[in-house]
Amino acid sequence: MARKLAKIKVIPLGGLNEIGKNMMAFEYKDDIIVIDCGLSFPEDEMLGIDIVIPDITYLMKNKEKVRGIVLTHGHEDHIGALPYVLKKLNVPVYGTKLTLGLVENKLKEHKMNGSVHMQVVKPGDVIKLGEFKVEIIRTSHSIADSVCLAIHTSLGTIVHTGDFKIDYTPIDGDVIDFHRLAELGQKGVLLLLADSTNVERQGYTMSERTVGATFENIFRNATQRIIVATFASNVHRVQQVVNAAHKFNRKVSFSGRSMVNVVNVAMELGYLNVPEDILIDINDINKYPDHEIVIVTTGSQGEPMSALARMATSEHKKLEIQPGDMVILSATPIPGNEKTVARVVNQLFEKGANVIYEALADVHVSGHACQEELKLMHSLIKPQFFIPVHGEYRHLKQHAKLAQSLGMNSENIFTIENGQVVEISKEGAKIAGNVTAGNILVDGLGVGDVGNIVLRDRKHLSEDGLMVVVVTITKENGQVIAGPDIISRGFVYVRESEDLMEEAKTVVKNALQTCQVNNVREWASLKSAIKDSLKSFLYEKTKRSPMILPIIMEI
Repeated sequence: MARKLAKIKVIPLGGLNEIGKNMMAFEYKDDIIVIDCGLSFPEDEMLGIDIVIPDITYLMKNKEKVRGIVLTHGHEDHIGALPYVLKKLNVPVYGTKLTLGLVENKLKEHKMNGSVHMQVVKPGDVIKLGEFKVEIIRTSHSIADSVCLAIHTSLGTIVHTGDFKIDYTPIDGDVIDFHRLAELGQKGVLLLLADSTNVERQGYTMSERTVGATFENIFRNATQRIIVATFASNVHRVQQVVNAAHKFNRKVSFSGRSMVNVVNVAMELGYLNVPEDILIDINDINKYPDHEIVIVTTGSQGEPMSALARMATSEHKKLEIQPGDMVILSATPIPGNEKTVARVVNQLFEKGANVIYEALADVHVSGHACQEELKLMHSLIKPQFFIPVHGEYRHLKQHAKLAQSLGMNSENIFTIENGQVVEISKEGAKIAGNVTAGNILVDGLGVGDVGNIVLRDRKHLSEDGLMVVVVTITKENGQVIAGPDIISRGFVYVRESEDLMEEAKTVVKNALQTCQVNNVREWASLKSAIKDSLKSFLYEKTKRSPMILPIIMEI
């Protein structure tokens, strides 16, 4: 009997053909490890949805094999789904100090602190998880303590870059570990999975330090208050704002829940150095002259409930935008957020603020590698097989092209989607079927209870409104004894459309009379008759199709 061939399964559960929701599983023999566990934000048509998390059906079916979750860094699109996933799948979580500090914060919010085994790792560590040995390697990104992973198995080594850029002058001085990556490439790498977010951009991503120089120039010449909006998790960016404020004798205050949370964690763990004498509470900013104040806030993406958006619409409890305020948007709009960011910028200008955003100055640099950096990574690793990850389909496709331009055989490159399994064995690699993967929608406290049908109803209600028809009939012969009464919401204003409503009532009465004559008594049939007749009448009169809800009471 032929011996069963050992093979590694690469199973993406999120992060492919999309930005965010990153989650990748590797299965070898009887062990599964998971890299990252992120969320994404809802698209426009996901009405009322708060966040989107990966579908972990496959992991639940194989829960006895799952050895742990290893995190590459602390961004929401890599750690945001953890509280939801760990409620179902309580496995150990491994990450660097800042990453786990941010995870702990999330678990506290979900009242799960203490219930999860978390282990801090640092660059150079190797974790043994069943058949896998996961090596932690330092890298650079727009959040401190980012790592990439070398996953060692008896079949070969897999390198997962996580999100990365190549920054030769990072703020914390910890440069990406080229030496170790080159060493791995020298020994031979079976598979590379690499970040594709910025593959369309030529050249190199600028160093984070260029932003510091821009901040200093702006702070040097500013005479009013300065408000800087950035991602709360970009601790290095916040550090540069603090440094510039300190240099030009300004006090610093933090605004926005996530900003305050992250800053507290980063200061506690030693990733953010804020001199005590410059930190002030948001309630005390009026005690100082405007030219001595810097406010660091959330809201760089124009999120409606964020601190900056509330300032722009005069809804912030403690801060009002004053004419002359200098507002710096130190972030690029995430694809899809351009409109909301533009709206906030317009509102800030209307209030008399001077707004500086990326189009006007180097107040933001990306955390992702551009083409030349990706080429360097590929050249160092020299993998046998390659799977582009972390990007929409066009990004993955362009990254595959880039790998080919460096001489890689197209047959060894797999541009796959979530749920598609790539199997690698000594005989080669192939796509080997699918597992369940997709979106689980989180709405309030409900996880996964809102599906396509509910979203379709919400869309219908948002576009065409609702009409409720209430009618009372006798039990014996189905005769109408009260009603029909019609309530309209989001369709037409009843008082202004009295004629239409009267005609609609007549249509419902006629439909019920026809049912009575034909001896139709089932509620389902009566409701159908009301819906059908009213629907065609309303469409004919208004060219609109509201949702119709008939309510029948029997006496």
